[in-house]
Amino acid sequence: MIQVIHGKKGSGKTKRILDMANNAIKEHKGDIIFVDDDNRYMFDLRHEVRFVNAGEYGSDSPAMFFGFLCGMLAQNFDISVIFVDAFLKLVKTEVDNTEDFFRRLEDLSAKHNVEFVLSVNVDDAVAPEFIKKYFI
Repeated sequence: MIQVIHGKKGSGKTKRILDMANNAIKEHKGDIIFVDDDNRYMFDLRHEVRFVNAGEYGSDSPAMFFGFLCGMLAQNFDISVIFVDAFLKLVKTEVDNTEDFFRRLEDLSAKHNVEFVLSVNVDDAVAPEFIKKYFI
């Protein structure tokens, strides 16, 4: 399953995804991962949530970030949910260029039984149709 927290900059997406990650430890039996582009929110997460600074790994495109996620899942079979904050900032692209990424992520989610929650800086009025089905 893929869920996308969406909205303009400053609309509270990061606060919402942090709260969801902290609450996920009550709902999920597997490992909870939180991915961001820097260490800014590392101390806002409960210690049970594994924080990953993807900015340290040079992932600068949707394809590279997909490989990064695959690597995490290959290394740890116990991951049940991955939260990704500031997705478009991480992959350094516009939302229109991510359709293939979301298609592949959906397949990855189904194959490995992992949930993905991403915050995406996109307004409803300009969001492409392919991403709207993931909006929460």
